[in-house]
Amino acid sequence: MSGDRPSTQELEAASGATIDDVLAPDLKVLFCGINPGLWSGATGHHFARPGNRFWPVLHASGFTPRELAPQEQSELLGLGLGITNLVARASAKAAELSEGELQAGAEALTAKVRRYRPRWVAVVGITAYRAAFGAKRATFGEQDRTIGDAGVWVLPNPSGLNAHWSAGTLAAEFGQLRQAVMAGDECRCG
Repeated sequence: MSGDRPSTQELEAASGATIDDVLAPDLKVLFCGINPGLWSGATGHHFARPGNRFWPVLHASGFTPRELAPQEQSELLGLGLGITNLVARASAKAAELSEGELQAGAEALTAKVRRYRPRWVAVVGITAYRAAFGAKRATFGEQDRTIGDAGVWVLPNPSGLNAHWSAGTLAAEFGQLRQAVMAGDECRCG
């Protein structure tokens, strides 16, 4: 890869690629994307495409002390945060995924959560969440279900293609989860 920008050929070759989870036991929040885009598949970094607002929103909502770059994703672990995906394979668009792939992804996510025991699982993408978990009426925010002992929260997809959400409104949604995490920390400490 030349520099930080994959070539057209590298992006095409990234279709079907997988990237490593950013995962450790007992995280505060495990963020769960839908699946890696081609840019992420080519670089090996989550939410790597320029224009994806995940990293700026993570900072603006108070989860990180500064805006991290995708290649700094491992720094999340020291903050009690991690990243995985419902579907491991990279594609140009999440719409290329079948409902069966999303449902299988929910099963794989459930096994990961039971093994690694995060306090919260935050799925970024309501349409994918609804399909994966059979929750047709799910709305954003805290869900009425758990995965293992982890609470489940649904957040809007931070992709630049999701024009319904500005960086500010995304940060506000992520910030609600941050408040729940902080409230849980206070309950455990006090």
